[in-house]
Amino acid sequence: MNHDSYSDLYILRILERVRTLAMVGASDLWNRPSFFAMKYLQEKAYRVIPVNPRLAATGASVLGERVYASLAEVPAPFELVDFYLRSSAVGAVVDEAIAVAPEKGIQVIWMQLGVRDGAAAERAERAGLEVVMDRCPKIEWGRLHAELSWGGFNSRVITARRRRVAAR
Repeated sequence: MNHDSYSDLYILRILERVRTLAMVGASDLWNRPSFFAMKYLQEKAYRVIPVNPRLAATGASVLGERVYASLAEVPAPFELVDFYLRSSAVGAVVDEAIAVAPEKGIQVIWMQLGVRDGAAAERAERAGLEVVMDRCPKIEWGRLHAELSWGGFNSRVITARRRRVAAR
């Protein structure tokens, strides 16, 4: 797969199929990108499970969800792993995701804006997982549902009507 360009249909199908995601590198600080992405996705009816070893050690929760130290510790199934890590740290967690994918139901590896690891992406794809790199699910959801245009951004969607979202 060409990870420099994804079709809107590829991204939309993932966002419509996924209901629960693990956010690796989630923060409890309100001004961090992972915090407001988590809040936005929760408002769009996604369950977002934070994964952060430092916060898990304190017994913290973020936006009403308990924080776990690793993907293996998350008790609930989840379809997508969203990475808020630097690119150099992604590989080890992708390997963990591959290892626990059958047990947890993981289908998608999603690396945030600026995060790329071609070797990890290749390993995930060989394991049967879909991969998205250098994209944000919050931004993609808003763009594909014509919400970004409300703020004056070019979402490449021309319409005078709000897009109807299928019942979930």
